[in-house]
Amino acid sequence: MKFFISTTALRAEVQTSHLNGRCAEMRWFAALCLLLLQTGAHGFDVNEQDASLSHQEITEAALLEVTLEVCRAVAKAAGKDIKEPSGSLTATSVAVACEAKKSSKSFSNAIEVIKDENVGVDQRFFWSSRHHFDAEQFTKGKKLVTDGIAAVKANNKLQKYEAARERLGQLFHTLQDFYSHSNWVEMGNKNPNTNLIKVNADIGKTADKDRATCRSCVGDDCKNNILEDILKEKILTTGYFDAVLPSSKPAGKCSHGGKFDRTRKMDPKGGINKDTLDSEHGHLHNQAANVAIAATSEVLQDVRAAAGDKEFLQMMGIKKGKPLCFVIDTTGSMGNDISTVRTITAYIIDSKAGTDDEPSDYVLVPFNDPDFGPLTRTTDADDFKNAIYSLSAVGGGDFAEMSLSGLQLALTGSPPGSEIYVFTDASAKDGHLLGTVLALIEQTRSVVTVLITGSLGLRRRRETLDDNPLGSVYKQLAEASGGQAIQVTKSELAEVTSIITDTSSSSVVKLLQASRNAGNPDNFTFSVDDSVKNLTMYITGRSLSFTITSPSGVTQSSTDTTGPLVISSSTVGNFQTVKLNTQVGVWKVEMVSTSAYNLKVVGENHIDFLFTFLKDSESPYGGLEVLSNRPRSGENTTLRVTVTGSDSATVTEVTLVEFFTSVMVNGSVEDQGKGVFHVRFDTIPSDDFVVLVMGQTNTSSTRNSATSFQRQSSSSIKASAVSVSITLTNRVAEPGVSFSVPFSVSTSGTGGNFTITATNDQGYSSSFPPSLSLPTGGSANSTGTITAPPDTPSGTDVTLTIEATSPGGDTNYVVLRLTVLVPVTDVTAPVCQLSNVTDSCSDICTESTWGVSLQVRDEVSGTGIDSITFRQGEGTLNTTLLSGTDSIMLLTYNASCCSPDVEIIAVDNVGNVKSCFFSVRRATTAMSTTLITTTTAIHNIYTKSTTAANNYSTKSTTDANNYSTKSTTDANNYSTKSTTDANNYSTKSTTDANNYSTKSTTDANNYSTNSTTDANNYSTKSTTDANNYSTKSTTAANNNSTNSDTTTTTIVTTPSKTSSAAVPLSTGAAQLFVLFLSAIILSLC
Repeated sequence: MKFFISTTALRAEVQTSHLNGRCAEMRWFAALCLLLLQTGAHGFDVNEQDASLSHQEITEAALLEVTLEVCRAVAKAAGKDIKEPSGSLTATSVAVACEAKKSSKSFSNAIEVIKDENVGVDQRFFWSSRHHFDAEQFTKGKKLVTDGIAAVKANNKLQKYEAARERLGQLFHTLQDFYSHSNWVEMGNKNPNTNLIKVNADIGKTADKDRATCRSCVGDDCKNNILEDILKEKILTTGYFDAVLPSSKPAGKCSHGGKFDRTRKMDPKGGINKDTLDSEHGHLHNQAANVAIAATSEVLQDVRAAAGDKEFLQMMGIKKGKPLCFVIDTTGSMGNDISTVRTITAYIIDSKAGTDDEPSDYVLVPFNDPDFGPLTRTTDADDFKNAIYSLSAVGGGDFAEMSLSGLQLALTGSPPGSEIYVFTDASAKDGHLLGTVLALIEQTRSVVTVLITGSLGLRRRRETLDDNPLGSVYKQLAEASGGQAIQVTKSELAEVTSIITDTSSSSVVKLLQASRNAGNPDNFTFSVDDSVKNLTMYITGRSLSFTITSPSGVTQSSTDTTGPLVISSSTVGNFQTVKLNTQVGVWKVEMVSTSAYNLKVVGENHIDFLFTFLKDSESPYGGLEVLSNRPRSGENTTLRVTVTGSDSATVTEVTLVEFFTSVMVNGSVEDQGKGVFHVRFDTIPSDDFVVLVMGQTNTSSTRNSATSFQRQSSSSIKASAVSVSITLTNRVAEPGVSFSVPFSVSTSGTGGNFTITATNDQGYSSSFPPSLSLPTGGSANSTGTITAPPDTPSGTDVTLTIEATSPGGDTNYVVLRLTVLVPVTDVTAPVCQLSNVTDSCSDICTESTWGVSLQVRDEVSGTGIDSITFRQGEGTLNTTLLSGTDSIMLLTYNASCCSPDVEIIAVDNVGNVKSCFFSVRRATTAMSTTLITTTTAIHNIYTKSTTAANNYSTKSTTDANNYSTKSTTDANNYSTKSTTDANNYSTKSTTDANNYSTKSTTDANNYSTNSTTDANNYSTKSTTDANNYSTKSTTAANNNSTNSDTTTTTIVTTPSKTSSAAVPLSTGAAQLFVLFLSAIILSLC
């Protein structure tokens, strides 16, 4: 069901958790609180006129916050600090803070994919109770969540980040619905149910099927309709939902409620959902909002821990440069070409290393005949060089090669929006894949440039690509994707590879591209804004001339190579490059040609856009939903345009332009806020078209007035009267098990026998009907199957493309990503076992070191250790596999005493995560060492308690270390008035200040209780000290982790002599101490 969240700022209220006597694990939330304090932004505010947030907005808020936190950690590990965003977080501001401004488009795209998949659950699975935790479907709903998390982790492990994003969006919807549709919030919980994301963990007591849970509401008042015994006994329930008459639900059960729920009128009447402020339980909407956002962040932190920080950022599209993707023909005649590719590869890698344009990924796909692949994808430049250098030119047989098979694999295995370069001297032997490859180009928005060295089997070497259909396949692919089909001799290849270095910059934007097949004269215009650099024209074609007119009215012809408008010009084969002197304003190009040509104008700039076609949703909720394939011809449509790279740019005009004629269809633009615009079109061009966006930006560097900008989509689109769709409740397949794919084909045109073609990029065995018979204006349903081999690695992503072609040749498609996942039996995290501690710390931390030795084991039904990393610390970590085992790692960590903390993250081969924290700190000159180990991780700083430890925001009469509430006994309270402020650095106190561990039965994390015992005494016994840094405790509260287990080991230095005097601190020292304590809290809790 649709879940809306209020605009109320996230509140960290503290209340005792009743989940099996344990507080939920919330260490990530401490980091989130600190994040909000640092940025000064709530992060969840929206338009004041809209009091409820949607699933998409909840998800985006969590994605932005967690991504920013990861960027902080990465920067800190490199000894740097990020520049914090000002105001509310956006994709652009977070990308800038992450020092990856050029990746704002890929980051925005990742967020959009996750959000679209989230809301798609409502549209595709409206009737599925388990997808929304309706009808008390706790077991099935939880399985969707945990299976989804397992798939995400497996995808990330194999760098299948696109599939991971889809899985995240789908599981987020179900996860968020738990808090809106269940009575978790009504039971008084203010924090997530952490066990909901753990396999085999108990989420709490659930209502029996015969147990009554609700009474009827009193009129419209449903505040007290859940039975008291259900709430008192902490029994989970959710509402029942049915939108079709006759409706039914078990006797005594709660209804979901809302206008679509027919059961709300059945006894007990009403509902318990908190989807909006106007819902039956809308009075609890704010609390549900807080928990849903927190739960979404909790999953992201778990995924982050399993993948690693840099890999998490890759999943989110945060990267510096574009991927470098090569598809290379390795037949016998390609020896010289491969040598040239090696040279250009080395040049790009060496010249871009350490810059903002250093490639984020390297992708290589060789093809031959009859083979193609395998795909190599790496982030290591040396590995990519080695892969290129290992290629050899052999074999080939007949002239045509498997080029489209190789390109298909590259399109599905490369990040969306990649620049893919194909090197070949032969035509495509697998031309039957043309439709599939075109569909993947439209889906991925990747740009394909084909560099052809040879005649492709033509009779005369001077014949062009248009003279033979064998060559026109490459021309068609290049034009559809926004690339070029460049034809040169083998000796000329090195001269045109400059296009790779030019277009591999991550800030290249397209201002204009058009093709003309008939060779008729034509005029083109494009607008250049003042932030565009390196303005360049690319022209493919022969026997042509042109005249350029600048915004100032100066003209220059193609025969003039020394004029004022052109910096340089070169022509090799059918390819011409013209670098222009950049001028702001409208340019004009007059083309004259006797043959076909392609004109492309690009520049470098950070402002670009994403676009997605929308359709009217068939869900009862109505509204719009994402169209996953070609738009329907002859009908009106809506286009979503998202501006990237600028928070101030606005869209003023959007036009659909026919690629081969420049016929235009203008749309009506509506601003949706946050850089998103909906554009309504009354009709769609009948031929291939591109999206042209005009807008204004206020980021002018030369004047205060707004500057116009123009951008064009990379790929072209074609409308269709045919539609293909798939509805699956599950997108996870098991190795060796046949996976059923039900699909539907419909047409708004003439019926007949429609050809069905199904292909997948992995070459897995599949079975689909060859054709379907459709009536005019009708539809037909069918089912196909696909089977992954039994030895398929877990996490493998397979892309299935199903095409339907009408008798008249009209084609549409659907693209489905499936994750192949081996059933997970290992649900236990690794274990940390401390072996030894070395500590030579002195007062001068720079002159001393400390270290720990430990074993990390994964022995109980374990799959073995996959990775061990560390956070926070600035030391060195060495790992060794224990001889004769595959599940025990020996670790040693050593660091300067100036870096007293470290968190070691151990991940097993299925993504179970263990966090182990170690710390050593020095108090005075004469010291001994005490070792404390906390093995029970209860890390709640988000619940209300009368003995709240480290509570930052709630009122309590005994708050210890309470930073923001009024209390008469606040110890270590930095911002409230207290008559007994101990360790309060701005008030006078006769009690012992800076006392970290005096004996007390209620002081949790109390650093300064009124006591006559020694000040600065770190070692007295306490029976209930939660997060007390010098005592052993089995109920350590505020120990925060997103993982299944956390072990905290603190090595605390203890003075041999004590003093009864308070320790005075300067204001600066106090501030530093507060920051230090915050860091410790984030680590230990």
